[in-house]
Amino acid sequence: MPNTRDGRPSQRDIARVAQVSQAAVSLVLTGKATERGIAPATQAKIKEAMAALGYVPNAAARSLRGGRNGLLGVHTFERIFPVAPDDYYHEFLVGIEEQAVAAGQDLVLFASTQRQDGTRSVYNAGANRLRLADGAVVLGRERDEDELERLAAEGFPYVLIGNRSGAVHPMPYVAADYVAAVAETLEALQAAGHRDLAYVGLDQRSRPQAERLDAYGTLLAATGLSSSEPLLVPHGGVGPEWVRDQRATAFVVESPQHGEEVLELLADLGRDVPGDVSVVLLDVPRADHLAAHVSHVGVARRTMGAAAVRVLLGLLDGDLPRTHVEVVPCTPLRGSTIAPPR
Repeated sequence: MPNTRDGRPSQRDIARVAQVSQAAVSLVLTGKATERGIAPATQAKIKEAMAALGYVPNAAARSLRGGRNGLLGVHTFERIFPVAPDDYYHEFLVGIEEQAVAAGQDLVLFASTQRQDGTRSVYNAGANRLRLADGAVVLGRERDEDELERLAAEGFPYVLIGNRSGAVHPMPYVAADYVAAVAETLEALQAAGHRDLAYVGLDQRSRPQAERLDAYGTLLAATGLSSSEPLLVPHGGVGPEWVRDQRATAFVVESPQHGEEVLELLADLGRDVPGDVSVVLLDVPRADHLAAHVSHVGVARRTMGAAAVRVLLGLLDGDLPRTHVEVVPCTPLRGSTIAPPR
């Protein structure tokens, strides 16, 4: 049972569970364990006990002591934590882990933030669980803007993977350069001789999708290209009639799933890609055989994950301000499904 009056676990509880002295726990919490000769295995046992007990350090007291515990948190707003290799966000997590290892930091994946309905909240149990760590990297498509504002207002150090421009309470973020990626795509289509395009995107608009489409609309005039009204539908919603009726000589497609639909429908209609029509995706195809030849730009997910950790450590060290923004170039256009129109 916790020893504190309010029922929260204490350092004594951690020492009991980890079977170490309370002094060792204190050294880990103040970030002085290594210099005082506490073995890495012992430090790991203490951190595991902290996580098991749900111990949340007093951030203000820890700051006054000048200590950091060397734990970086990872919170996702996705319903499933992106540990599976085929999950879109998995590559972000790989980049986060690689950079944390390089910097000698441990990671805490905050899985207990999941609500009963499957969504995730930093404040699921009423308190900020992320305070167990020195700071956190936050990612996910279904992000809660109110929680991000609250975290920043409380002064909790975090870095968001994704654009957060215009926030009332700033905190650093790492964003993909969608404008440059779309510009490269349209310039390649223009250079191949295309003039009429068609655009396919998701009906549920998150910020990354909106940035791509906004860049597309802005850059069309600059490149002298024209486009039919963008088709914004759920995955599985691209109809054969729409594809058949398009006068476009090239399709620009937001998501890999829609890209697969468009390619399949064109094949069913007997239209050769790229002989009859060109297709380019604004993200990396899911299947390796498609990624090898379908023209696409891509989000540099692993690079962005690593950048988020570097920015977070810079914020914690006082080297970067809360207003810091890092824009990461997308992967360059590659593939062979852009060809001159017939």
